[in-house]
Amino acid sequence: MFSKETYVRRREALKRKAGKGVLLFLGNDEAGANYADNCYPFRQDSTFLYFFGLPFAGLAAVIDVDNDREIIFGDELTVDDIVWMGAQPALREKCDLAGISQVRLSAELGACLGAAVRGGQTVCYLPPYRAEHGLKLRTLLGVEPGCAQPSADFVRAVVDLRNHKTDEEVTEIERACRVTAAMHMAAIRTVRPGRYEYEVAAEIEAVAQRHNCRLSFPTIATVNGQTLHNHCHDNRIEAGRLFLVDAGAETQGGYAGDMSTTVPASGLFTPQQREIYDIQVACHEASVAALRPGIRFEEVYDISARVIVEGLTALGLMCGDAEEAVREGAHALFYPHGLGHMMGLDVHDMENLGEIFVGYGGRPRSTQFGRRSLRLARTLEPGFVHTIEPGIYFIPELIDLWKSEKRFASFINYDRVEAYRGFGGIRNEEDYLITATGARLLGTKIARRADDIAAMMAE
Repeated sequence: MFSKETYVRRREALKRKAGKGVLLFLGNDEAGANYADNCYPFRQDSTFLYFFGLPFAGLAAVIDVDNDREIIFGDELTVDDIVWMGAQPALREKCDLAGISQVRLSAELGACLGAAVRGGQTVCYLPPYRAEHGLKLRTLLGVEPGCAQPSADFVRAVVDLRNHKTDEEVTEIERACRVTAAMHMAAIRTVRPGRYEYEVAAEIEAVAQRHNCRLSFPTIATVNGQTLHNHCHDNRIEAGRLFLVDAGAETQGGYAGDMSTTVPASGLFTPQQREIYDIQVACHEASVAALRPGIRFEEVYDISARVIVEGLTALGLMCGDAEEAVREGAHALFYPHGLGHMMGLDVHDMENLGEIFVGYGGRPRSTQFGRRSLRLARTLEPGFVHTIEPGIYFIPELIDLWKSEKRFASFINYDRVEAYRGFGGIRNEEDYLITATGARLLGTKIARRADDIAAMMAE
C-alpha cells in the first residue's frame, strides 16, 4: 500500500469529478478453483485497490458524495479463521490504513444503499466482471445479472484518474518492468533446441517469484507465435523455429509490467527470419520515435502499419501504395492486432471499465479487421503508461481464408506468402510513460536488434 494520504487524495479527487450520488465499490471475494477451500490466488479488484488500497477479501465500500461520507463494509475474522490463516489486522485497523474512519459490518451494506435510494439519491456502480458482483448487485439493488447499467459518469471519472499515473505509481510500475525484463532475459538464456516450452515458462515464472512478484497475466512461451494468446507449453523446441515470449510481473501492490520477446531457437536467425525480424524492429523503433503528448495513438499505429507494409513490399509479399493498403486494412493479414494498451493496476488497464472510455476517450472504435483490435487509439497525455507491441504473423488459417476470397489481391502477393506458411510470428514489446515532452522507457532496456539477440543467446 501507499500512504493513507494517497488514498484520501484519490477519493477527494473522485468526489470532485463525480459531483453527486452514492458510489458503490465491490471488492473481490475468495474464489474456489475446484472446491471452496482450494482457492485461486486472491486478487483484489483494481479500482477498489486504487481508492482504498486494501488487498483483503470480503470488503465493499461506499462514497456518499452528497453527504461527504466514506464507509467500508466487512467482517471481523473469527477464531477459526485465525487458526488457519494466522493473526490478521482487525477490520478497523485495516480501514485506518486507507484513511477511513467509518466501518460497518457487511450485512449493513444493503440497508445503507436502500436508505440512499429512498432518500432520492442515485447509487452508481461500475461494470461487473465477476459473477459474484452480478449476484451482489441483484441482492443489493435489484439489478438482474446481464441487465446492469453502470454509471457512465462514474466510469469516466475513475478512468480519468487512473489513466494519469502519479510519480509513486510510475515508481511501482517501473519496479514491475524491471522484474519483467529480468524474466525475459532468463527466457533468452533458456531457449535452446531440445528443451520444452514449459521449461522456459518455469524459468520465467521463477524470476517473478524470486522478486516477490506474481504474474500479471498467464505466460505465453511458444514456438507457435502466430497464435496471439497461446498458453500451451507442451511443445519441444526445434532448431530453426522462432520462440515468442509474452510475460509480465505484478508487484505486491498490484502494478503490472508487460513485455514480449522473440528469439531464434538455434541462436541465429535464418535469412528468411532475419528479413521479417528486421522489419518488425524497424516498425517498433518508428512507433517509439513518434510517441509524444498530443499525438493520437491511432496515428502511431498507422505509422507502424506503413513500416510493415513497406518492408513486406520490398520482399515481394505486398505491393501497391503503403498508405492506401493500411487505410483499406490489407496489412491486417500480417498485423491483426493493435499497437498497444494502457497499463497500470491491470496489465490491460481498466479493461473491465470499457475500452471506449479507457482507450478511446468515448469515441467509437473502427469495425475494420485488425484496426478494431486497437485497445488504445486516443490522444496521448502526460502520465499515460502504455505498451508498444507491433507484430508480424503468418497465420495459415487466415491466409487460406483471405486467399480463397481474393481479399486485397491488389495488395497481397499470395503466391509469395505461401513460402512463409510455417514461419510463425514475431512480437517485441516494451512499456512507455508519456512525459511532458515525449516518452520514457520503463524498466531495463533489452536490446532488440537481431545481432544483439544472437550475442545474448551466445553468452
